[in-house]
Amino acid sequence: MARKKSQNRIVLEHLQVIDAGAKGKAIAKAADGRVVFINNAVPGDIVSVQTTKKRKAYFEGTAIEIHKASDKRVDPVCEHFGTCGGCKWQHMGYEHQLFFKQKEIENNLSRIGKVALPDITPILGAKEQYFYRNKMEFSFSDSKWLTLEQIKGDTIITDKNALGFHIPGMWDKILNLNKCHLQKDPSNAIRDFIKKTAEKLEIPFFNTRNQTGILRTLMLRTSSTGELMVLLQLFAEDKLKRMALLDAIYKEFPEITSLQYVINGKGNDTIYDQEVICYKGRDHIFEQMEGLTFKINAKSFYQTNSDQAFELYKITRDFANLSGSELVFDLYTGTGTIAQFVAAKAKKVIGVESVPDAITAATQNAERNGITNCEFYVGDMKQVFNQDFIAKHGVADVVITDPPRDGMHKDVIEQLILLGAQKIVYVSCNSATQARDLALLDEHYKVTKVQPVDMFPQTHHVENVVLLEKK
Repeated sequence: MARKKSQNRIVLEHLQVIDAGAKGKAIAKAADGRVVFINNAVPGDIVSVQTTKKRKAYFEGTAIEIHKASDKRVDPVCEHFGTCGGCKWQHMGYEHQLFFKQKEIENNLSRIGKVALPDITPILGAKEQYFYRNKMEFSFSDSKWLTLEQIKGDTIITDKNALGFHIPGMWDKILNLNKCHLQKDPSNAIRDFIKKTAEKLEIPFFNTRNQTGILRTLMLRTSSTGELMVLLQLFAEDKLKRMALLDAIYKEFPEITSLQYVINGKGNDTIYDQEVICYKGRDHIFEQMEGLTFKINAKSFYQTNSDQAFELYKITRDFANLSGSELVFDLYTGTGTIAQFVAAKAKKVIGVESVPDAITAATQNAERNGITNCEFYVGDMKQVFNQDFIAKHGVADVVITDPPRDGMHKDVIEQLILLGAQKIVYVSCNSATQARDLALLDEHYKVTKVQPVDMFPQTHHVENVVLLEKK
């Protein structure tokens, strides 16, 4: 039954939530058979839903009343749950999160890929379900997001500054965080100190809509070695106030290994085309994994869950099953972490990556680790990875590929088919695009192993490793 709200916004009453779908949304069925995607429900709930979008085949909406709570529900630990949008599954028990992640992998590979599959190994869960991230990015704003209670309350809100996360769908609104459960101490203490000190120094927070203010973003990076990087991004320079803030941060947290800043007056806040200036300490921190040391600078990509990255790389190496005589191509190598991780068991590893800074870091890391059988090349994958590349380096026995969320370009897949390596180990952060690519490889390769890995507890995101062997 539905009670009319407006032409496109209605309330669907007493819906049984039957599944979890893409992007962390729960799934129910309306009385007319249409699918209902719900952003704040758990499978097993019975809810009434306020629709926010109406389409011919589906609705989207928000649960406004829970008539019966699912036995899969748990109490969220974070006071910001449901507002910041960062940990969408925090209200679901972890064992159930793993179940639905596994299900998503299986569904995508079978329905999108339509390839023959072996028995899929149970997902590898994370030992730490909170405080597992080694990198966090926060935004400053002079017009923080106010809750409905704050708006309706009698208290006059005088402090409108915020340092936290973007509200989903609100590009110019920032939720001020009291405590985030994603990064270990001293992350929360540093963020809180910076906000309070900046306000004392009367440094204006950024206004995205008007493009005014000074303080823009804050990035915190930690490592398993105990090192700490703090990066402040400023929209404009005020030398005296900048130095006062940076000096205060370093005095309060002398354990900071790298204190840096960026002056970025562009319309967007990406720093990859900006000069990063080291203010205190060195311009990098070090991460370690199985005796290998990796230099991480402000622009470096490194898996944000160090513990699970170690497990992911071990699975990748196990799937490759190298004997020491193989030539390995590592496509989308990043800073060369996987390449160096497998190098001891390979004859030679060739890494390819489109980001020049990443390749520089990969080369330096290999030298630091005393690895002499790795070479790294920079360029657009679909242009670099071609017949000339193969003619120069030889025919790889094993290919490891870890592409971005969009998957591999069709030209890269065509080149893989022409290459004809005996094994391809495909690491993916998006099983839907991975499945699409497997379908394109299916005529020539058979999927023989599948291992999902949970890198991001409390979210719907999941990594997956697939072994393909030449038919």
